[in-house]
Amino acid sequence: MSGESQKRKDYLTWDEYFMGIAVMSGMRSKDPNSQVGACIVSNDNKILSMGYNGFPIGCADDEFPWAREGDPLDTKYLYVTHSELNAILNYRGGSLEGAKIYVTLFPCNECAKAIIQSGIRTIIYDCDKYADTAAVRASKRMLNAAGVRYYQYTRSGRAIRITV
Repeated sequence: MSGESQKRKDYLTWDEYFMGIAVMSGMRSKDPNSQVGACIVSNDNKILSMGYNGFPIGCADDEFPWAREGDPLDTKYLYVTHSELNAILNYRGGSLEGAKIYVTLFPCNECAKAIIQSGIRTIIYDCDKYADTAAVRASKRMLNAAGVRYYQYTRSGRAIRITV
């Protein structure tokens, strides 16, 4: 058998592929500090939806604040929709029951509630830099109680270059 008739061995794994989509989705965010992306996938590895953190439709990102400190009404926190919620709300195909979500940052408590309620059963996350916050501790408590599985993405170290 010649070498040309054998399949490639260096193709992307499903986790690399879908986390890559989540990372690229996060690159759409206009937030100057946090670019978080999410990709929802069916059990048979079909992309169902994607999302990134940003303001709701109709709320111009030049008119709403991006600040992280100050009066709450002058910061982004009361206005920004997180990537996970955007991905859930962007889905137009019916039920997300049994789906997986790839997300670049571990979900906060508000996103955990939406994930649980939507029927998503598995979370694959890249970073958990807020693990010690009350929001993430509450998130993990709810996910554990609801039987939603979560695990950290294992980086392969492979460089993936995209030129457009």
